[in-house]
Amino acid sequence: MPTTRVSLIKTEVHERVGWITLDNSARRNALSAALIDDLLMAFDDFQARRLPVVVLRAPRGSRVWSAGHDITELPRHGRDPLGYDDPLEKALRAVQHYPGVVVAMIEGSVWGGACDLVLTCDLVIGDSSCQFAITPAKIGLPYNVSGIQHFMSRLGMNRAKEMFVTGRPLDAHRANAWGLLNHLVESEVLETFTAALAADIASNSPLAIAAIKEQFRILDDARPVSAETFERIQGLRRKVYDSADYTEGIEAFLEKRANVFHGE
Repeated sequence: MPTTRVSLIKTEVHERVGWITLDNSARRNALSAALIDDLLMAFDDFQARRLPVVVLRAPRGSRVWSAGHDITELPRHGRDPLGYDDPLEKALRAVQHYPGVVVAMIEGSVWGGACDLVLTCDLVIGDSSCQFAITPAKIGLPYNVSGIQHFMSRLGMNRAKEMFVTGRPLDAHRANAWGLLNHLVESEVLETFTAALAADIASNSPLAIAAIKEQFRILDDARPVSAETFERIQGLRRKVYDSADYTEGIEAFLEKRANVFHGE
């Protein structure tokens, strides 16, 4: 008899605001294909219900908001690890194309691809426990063009570049100073502050909000790249995911040991 898979998220609706809670603490809310499938279904449901605001969060008191892309699901060698149909890419597009405001409410640390997910949200609210790290260089992974653009749009080139090449976590106060956060609030008021902001947004015209959000998205994407330039970028990325360093990065992560990169 087939078993029913337990959902890896929880959803609630309060006064035209949808709440999505990542709910796989055993895996530190890693963005696995299964969790993202649940996430996509929640966005589809909220869109069908015409909810103008969605809040994305982790369980109350989480030390890790999300550990990022599920490394065990990355291809080992010779295939683009972040292609257009990768589950994480589908999640990012779901946030971008949701016809309402998606708010990330952050407590705890945000790692790797989850950092990209947060930056793709329309607004980010965090408390003093939040920190953010984008870590592809730690595992020899060539990040994709759209992901790098998300960081550049939010933080500017120099700050985005520092996050990528160091892999160091950005603490709450620096994240606020850099513009990654819209609001940095005390932990005890994080939920009430977020709920009040979401209610304010939900009281406005949903048609106007949808149109405004889509205009921001279109204008942000209005950066022409020639076919030759795109092919050059793909060639740079292919050199990395075909390398021994890429294989070493994933194996070291899974074996919980230090990386030994040789640049080849």
